[in-house]
Amino acid sequence: MRKRPAYVRDGIALGAAVSLFAVSFGVLATASGLSVAKTCAMSLLVFTGASQFAAVAVVDAGGSTGAAIGSALLLAARNAAYGLALAPILRGSRLRRAIVAQVIVDESTGMATAQPERADAERAFYATGIALFAFWNIGTLVGALAGTALGDPETLGLDTAFAAGFVALLAPHLRRRGGQVAAVGGGLIALALLPFAPAGVPVIAASLAALPALAVGRRDE
Repeated sequence: MRKRPAYVRDGIALGAAVSLFAVSFGVLATASGLSVAKTCAMSLLVFTGASQFAAVAVVDAGGSTGAAIGSALLLAARNAAYGLALAPILRGSRLRRAIVAQVIVDESTGMATAQPERADAERAFYATGIALFAFWNIGTLVGALAGTALGDPETLGLDTAFAAGFVALLAPHLRRRGGQVAAVGGGLIALALLPFAPAGVPVIAASLAALPALAVGRRDE
């Protein structure tokens, strides 16, 4: 019997872990006024946790639709760079690539690029991407259905789940000077605008800190 590749096991484990964030998203989205159907549709069609949480948070805070979309697009922009990195790995027609682009996220990209062989890289991408997509949407449905039964998500600490996970993703970048400049600069911009800017605008404006961070990062290379 052929042994299952490690990346299949790891992809399933990642999907299971991410489902916990999906449950919290489902709860928060319905608590913010979205119906179960709209919440599930967002996970099916958008499928990028950071953008989904950002959009819901902006709407819940009273921000405009434009600010919600802008924040979501800003956080999703990194997926375009992932697509460039995966272009030599993923085979098939343009239509097939357009379809599989739906599961190009942090975890599937990281799992694919970690493989030494191209064939393994492609399989790892699909195994991780499909597992994440399935678990994320199942978790969203569970959270959306349970939202009203759980009551106020803040009493359970679910409102901080995304923030904690996002900080965990950012932590490795803080070891470099460029990451430190981006973190401090973005934080200062957001704090300066927070008292008077509409919800969502401070997040978008904070991205300007990436410019000096890039300059510092290139100088250190």
